[in-house]
Amino acid sequence: MSLPKQVRLVEVGPRDGLQNEQQPISVADKVRLVDDLSAAGLSYIEVGSFVSPKWVPQMAGSAEVFAQIQRKAGVIYAALTPNMKGLEAAIEAGVKEVAVFGAASEAFSQKNINCSIAESLARFAPLMEAAREHDIRVRGYVSCVLGCPYEGEVSPAKVAEVARELYAMGCYEVSLGDTIGTGTPGKTRTLFDTVAREVPRERLAGHFHDTYGQALANIYASLLEGIAVFDSSVAGLGGCPYAKGASGNVASEDVLYMFNGLDIATGIDLDALIAAGQRISQLLGRANGSRVARARQAG
Repeated sequence: MSLPKQVRLVEVGPRDGLQNEQQPISVADKVRLVDDLSAAGLSYIEVGSFVSPKWVPQMAGSAEVFAQIQRKAGVIYAALTPNMKGLEAAIEAGVKEVAVFGAASEAFSQKNINCSIAESLARFAPLMEAAREHDIRVRGYVSCVLGCPYEGEVSPAKVAEVARELYAMGCYEVSLGDTIGTGTPGKTRTLFDTVAREVPRERLAGHFHDTYGQALANIYASLLEGIAVFDSSVAGLGGCPYAKGASGNVASEDVLYMFNGLDIATGIDLDALIAAGQRISQLLGRANGSRVARARQAG
């Protein structure tokens, strides 16, 4: 299969990236990050999450962030909404697209959201109905598609089953997440080939963590399977509070550098993206997780 001529990057840094940071981050700094990403040309930015601050303290203030960002025409500013209460808060904040998440691992589902996979999907039914009533699009995530910290290997057939359910209930796109970053290119191709029998390839996305250094290779393998949407995080921010040892998401800068080298269009300015990543990394007092950014700085 030939490579796509154009891909869409879903920037998850402000949500999936910041949620795992330990130090407090002000609303103003979150707003600056989102505005920097918009200016760099990202067309889809996951701005925040409407969850209880008790469970994810860094996502407190998401409504204020949505109220203060400089919205650009044609850019989707989305939020994670795991339940009806979250969706109601998102609607009040003027959010036009939300995301829900399930898991391909029963153990991870219990640890993450304290219920079985089937129960988690059932909880989404009223949320999906309310979203349709308010003309809000819903994107779905499936966690632990290439391995689970509690169960180990995860069957591609199980991933396909969960993805099919999310798609059937109204998720316009389903992102498959290698939450602990143990996937390899061969397993990635098998995964997408299996899931594509249940959900059209053009409705699938890849979400890769770089724990084992396989994220870019897995993205390339996904391209070979006809996948043209990928989640990534500026400066490689992130991790997972429920998956010990999971490192950050693959860095947006590194993914973009690879796409540029493959002549795949994204509409994103690499220099501006690197600057955004440097700024948030310095603010957090942490090393920039992007190899491309570090190489540019050293050079």
